[in-house]
Amino acid sequence: MIQARIPTEPAIAIVGATGAVGEELLTLLAERAFPARSVRLFASARSAGKTLRALGRDVTIEPLAPGCFAGTNIAFFSASSAISKEWAPQAVASGAWVIDKSSAFRMDQRYTLAIPEVNGAELDALRVPTIIAVPNCSTIIALMAVSPLHHHAGVARMVVSTYQAASGAGAAAMAELAQQAGDWSAGQPLQTPIFGRQYIFNLFSHDSAIGADGQN
Repeated sequence: MIQARIPTEPAIAIVGATGAVGEELLTLLAERAFPARSVRLFASARSAGKTLRALGRDVTIEPLAPGCFAGTNIAFFSASSAISKEWAPQAVASGAWVIDKSSAFRMDQRYTLAIPEVNGAELDALRVPTIIAVPNCSTIIALMAVSPLHHHAGVARMVVSTYQAASGAGAAAMAELAQQAGDWSAGQPLQTPIFGRQYIFNLFSHDSAIGADGQN
């Protein structure tokens, strides 16, 4: 099993610790009393030097820098795809197992795209530190329900429509939603720098940009 190749009390790093996903990850690790020997938090230069509470200790946020993953056993990436593409391979080169929440490596055949409850056996087959890509949240939820049906009866085709929350666009989008709620209640004009339109009490088509690989 992959756990046998990671120390019982690993040294962990979280990239994007000040973002919405990073903050939720810190909450989940604390709830599970994750047995980390040490915790390092990385974020943008503007957040460097600030302190966050992480697994019962105060941790100073650091900027990413060459060699910053030395001694790390597990690196969680919860920042942008660009950050993951640049820094995740460096973390692996330093000996860390990388769990990447961005879309950077989801369609890269060199890496495992994993939902433990669905294809956890693929994780058990990994032998050396590598990047483990995490699917989109909608994909995880859908496949955890559909996978047992597929194994029992076979699913030939799925048509999926998803309705995404503001949180999917990060902390700035959630702040915009909260701001719009207050402005709407007060009868004030709505500010729309993130989505370009009213988001509060609204539903609209929103597609991410399609990259050169045809994925979004």
